[in-house]
Amino acid sequence: MPTLVHEFDWPDRVVVGTVGRPGSRTFYVQARAGDRTSSVALEKQQSAVLAEMIDRLLDDLRAGDDRLSIPGEAPVELIDDDPLDQPVQEDFRTGSMRLSWDPRTLQVVIEAFPVGEEPADGDDGGPSEVLLVRIPVGTARAFARRARRVVESGRPICSDCGLPMDDDGHACPADDGA
Repeated sequence: MPTLVHEFDWPDRVVVGTVGRPGSRTFYVQARAGDRTSSVALEKQQSAVLAEMIDRLLDDLRAGDDRLSIPGEAPVELIDDDPLDQPVQEDFRTGSMRLSWDPRTLQVVIEAFPVGEEPADGDDGGPSEVLLVRIPVGTARAFARRARRVVESGRPICSDCGLPMDDDGHACPADDGA
């Protein structure tokens, strides 16, 4: 069966966002081009790692090639703090992801694959679906910045035990009376 590819080359928008309250949020990578939108769910930690890896990739490229114009920070005009486009309809839940650089188009390439499905190697078949997003470097910086901010905007962290605190209280292991 052919792979369903949710492909976005130079999308109008690509962001990490959430649905739900801190502590029970679902994270999404959402891409939009025209009236076509794709949303794939991922874990909070996947969002954080993706942001870190994008920044690392761009920093390495910036340090290694003087001919590339790669911003050190997200360009102000590309920062997107708007909520996810509604309604959010999950295409799939992300398992593995792949990040690469396309030197031909000077774009960062993000690929997300469904849980339990891996990218195809040779004739082994492939995943049932894939999100494939190609974005320019400024958009990639803005994407990473937003992803970090979304991850950090969750529940406050207890200064005693380092665990997240809920609105309705926190049973801190550090207060066990020992």
